[in-house]
Amino acid sequence: MSLSAYVPIVGLFALAAAFGLFSVTAAPFIGPRRFNKAKLDAYECGIEPTPQPIGGGRFPIKFYLTAMLFIVFDIEIIFLYPWAVTFDAFQGAFVFVEMLLFIGTVFVAYAYVWRRGGLDWD
Repeated sequence: MSLSAYVPIVGLFALAAAFGLFSVTAAPFIGPRRFNKAKLDAYECGIEPTPQPIGGGRFPIKFYLTAMLFIVFDIEIIFLYPWAVTFDAFQGAFVFVEMLLFIGTVFVAYAYVWRRGGLDWD
């Protein structure tokens, strides 16, 4: 296999890098420079920022934990899809046992999170 097959890919990466570098370099020169108090303040989703937090304190971390658990388990289940598409009976028992071990590992992690209360909202 010759290296000429990779020339379009390298060209695309070079073009993307050049565009990114140009955009970051040119933005301060061609962008508007109208600063005011509202643009310099921290953005709080449309709510006026106050020294005291609205709602009585910090945002509960359970929301972040639930989102991270969803992402972890979602990515693990996504690995099952290509396996299921390419699986056929000729691959043998080894592949099937490996997937059962993977599913078992996911189930153990899920049971651990469930037992520790990571899925409870209260």
